[in-house]
Amino acid sequence: MSTPMVLQHTETRPETARYDRYPTRLGAPAPHLERADPAVWGEIDSPELASFDADGFAIFDELLTPGEVAEFSGEINRLAGDPALRDDDRLIVEKSSNRVRSIFEVHKLSAAVAELVRQPRVLRLAEQVLGSEVYVHQSRVNYMPGFRGAGFYWHSDFETWHAEDGMPTPRAVSLSIALTDNYPINGSLMVMPGSHRTFVPCLGSTPAEHYRESLQEQEIGVPTAEDITALANRYGISQFTGRAGSALLFDSNLMHGSSNNITPFPRSNIFVVFNSVENTLVEPFAAPAPRPGYIGSRDFTPLSA
Repeated sequence: MSTPMVLQHTETRPETARYDRYPTRLGAPAPHLERADPAVWGEIDSPELASFDADGFAIFDELLTPGEVAEFSGEINRLAGDPALRDDDRLIVEKSSNRVRSIFEVHKLSAAVAELVRQPRVLRLAEQVLGSEVYVHQSRVNYMPGFRGAGFYWHSDFETWHAEDGMPTPRAVSLSIALTDNYPINGSLMVMPGSHRTFVPCLGSTPAEHYRESLQEQEIGVPTAEDITALANRYGISQFTGRAGSALLFDSNLMHGSSNNITPFPRSNIFVVFNSVENTLVEPFAAPAPRPGYIGSRDFTPLSA
């Protein structure tokens, strides 16, 4: 079994709205591409930003206070139990158990989350990395209940956002805020430090309304076993663990995934994607139509406005 080649992407053709520097969803395997864009667009003036630049992520041990953790935990439990959301497309259930897996556009469903994403301690993190004003590309709550919580296979978020939402470059960051303790045993996020520098083209074409299946279990837009093996051998694998209230800020192209949670200890988090206002969406690069706005927002109003 051959190992994928990793080549420097040296194309110098001027970029237009339709010029694709990160081709994916291909009919045949293609070499990995070295990232053509910065990881940190602003000034690197702190250890956290230096870590982000080198590894593709930074950890903040106490982003929320214990009181705030309790407040937001109550809020996400309220949303999960809201009968009005049961038939709402923004609520995603587990494929096997029919339990709530995710709720999207949570910053529009919860006034508390809407306030949180605009707070300087949160907003400034994204603006520093992206070097510009930002807007919310996507927000959601992820629920991973005990015993049967399903994980997420290895993937780069940017691959999907590029292919299906039309995000031109990986000038976006995700903030995952833990509302429960993250242990090595309860499906906590695994990351490959430094993998944000390598873009992995994926195989297969995107069916219409692919998001309906992929939000439960993604099978298109994921790397091959050979890809994952090559990246793991090159970058290694780390795991985000920490107390409730801690947070992980990570690059949109960082390779990450999580295993199933078969422990009694649930894992839940608030997940917010910030995109630069200078990186707004165009037509999808590898899908027949854009995904709905609650998954990939086309309201590019800056949060600081």
